[in-house]
Amino acid sequence: MKPLPPDFRDRVRDRLRARAAASGLDGLLILAPGNLAYATGWMFSVNERPMGLWLPVSGDPVLMVPHLELENALSVPGVSVATYPEFPGEVPPVLWMLGQTQARRVGIDALDARLLSTAKEIAEISLSDHILPERAIKHPDELALIREAARFADMVLTRLLSAGADIISGGGTELDLMADATGHARAALGATHGAAFQGTKLGITASVHSGPRAALPHGTVLARRPQKGEPIIAGIGCSLGGYHAESGVTLVYGDITQDQARVMAAMDAANAATVDALSRRLPCAAVNDAALDPIRTAGFADAIRHRIGHGMGVEGHEAPWLSPGDATPAAPGMVFSCEPGIYRPDLDGWRCIETLIVTETGCETASRFQSDHPAHTRIIPA
Repeated sequence: MKPLPPDFRDRVRDRLRARAAASGLDGLLILAPGNLAYATGWMFSVNERPMGLWLPVSGDPVLMVPHLELENALSVPGVSVATYPEFPGEVPPVLWMLGQTQARRVGIDALDARLLSTAKEIAEISLSDHILPERAIKHPDELALIREAARFADMVLTRLLSAGADIISGGGTELDLMADATGHARAALGATHGAAFQGTKLGITASVHSGPRAALPHGTVLARRPQKGEPIIAGIGCSLGGYHAESGVTLVYGDITQDQARVMAAMDAANAATVDALSRRLPCAAVNDAALDPIRTAGFADAIRHRIGHGMGVEGHEAPWLSPGDATPAAPGMVFSCEPGIYRPDLDGWRCIETLIVTETGCETASRFQSDHPAHTRIIPA
């Protein structure tokens, strides 16, 4: 397996040119970091200094960056490079970029509202993201990277399940559990793909929460030792070649109680409902409703704290969103997380995560940990 080749980005830019032309634009000024990475393949460091790509309908693309990024930008294939001195500058860099296009009608995907009135004096501006619709439908090479990333996210969970008992019995904490499991998978990821994927986004992120603190969906991992009978939420993200996947599970330290089994069954039912709704290609908001219905039916409506999922690709969280307010129909090639969560303040919290790929014939589960470990086996022996 190798990073996506330069001709993949050439094809991306050709599709974006076609979208711009169909909208009557002279070109696209691409500023949003995820969109810029998608259009160029450049895995740059995002900071306060704006970077952009001018993609004319006719002509060569120009990567516009601060001067300190010149050498890095020159390594990006298929583009020429122009630089501005520094941020914030006497002229705001984005306005400088817009002037450099010398175009009449420009599509811009993201623009600071404070710059809008001046930008309109330079060119006719179309504030519309023409890149996201292309990003939403992943191509086979992208899906291959996402599947492989999901495999290593699963590896973290497999390690946590197998090594967790020894770590906790030895006095280990949430921090120790996370360090051991991510260290194990990160070493395997580096050994397998490190040489081929140097210079790309390659890594693993994780969180581990236990007991009452698991009721905080975005809690901080602490030096807290899980107690017998408590749930342990583990949420894992993996990036490979700039593409992201997730896997997550809630394990129980000790025997599963009847109440806990009821929670886990509701979450498994939500997973199944998400797969079914995506297979039927429902709009994203309707997928969210269908996925959360089993949790409500099981009596846990008050314990819902968030949507069922989000898109994934060059960013860990990206559109479309499996959430109220997103009417985008599910379509083959789209990739989503499925994250049923049940959070009971001062008692416990539960969340599982799958990486799902909408296919021509249904929905593929790229992350396999939950499929390979049914709910009654998700136990760390106490």
